[in-house]
Amino acid sequence: MKPCAQELVAARERVLPDVIAPGLRLLFVGINPGLYSAAIGHHFGRPGNRFWPALWRAGLTPRLYDPREDRALLELGLGITNLVARTTARAAELEPEEVVAGARTLAAKVEHFAPEVVAILGITSYRVAFGQPKAKLGWHGMLGPSRLHVLPNPSGLNAHHQLDALARLFRAVLA
Repeated sequence: MKPCAQELVAARERVLPDVIAPGLRLLFVGINPGLYSAAIGHHFGRPGNRFWPALWRAGLTPRLYDPREDRALLELGLGITNLVARTTARAAELEPEEVVAGARTLAAKVEHFAPEVVAILGITSYRVAFGQPKAKLGWHGMLGPSRLHVLPNPSGLNAHHQLDALARLFRAVLA
């Protein structure tokens, strides 16, 4: 069910729980929860976000999952967290200091849970979070015990990468 305007306003106060467990194959890292996702209580919940279709087309899920099934990813060795826990209407509302602090929090989670690969979804947020202003998409060495990869943001607002390209990039992370 689509959240109403009041539910979207109230969502600013919500924090989405991580979908995380020890020993994941792949931990996806979003920028921060949007209002729609926080209102429904599930990651990448906004219609038009290409995260779920990209996972399916990449062969990382056996079928197209609904955002409300985000916890089922754990059974597949996949997880989701965010650089910043604070919910906003747009990632542009975040202060750079929040994103940098989020990188430190992420590093601690990665040390604790030790996923095989960490995939940050968004080159701009990666550049800010890790102080790499010229970074490109792709592999970026290690983050603690995990290989670090940067992928495009799957938001429907990111027109630079279409769904098929996102699926190819998602698939390549575990190749």
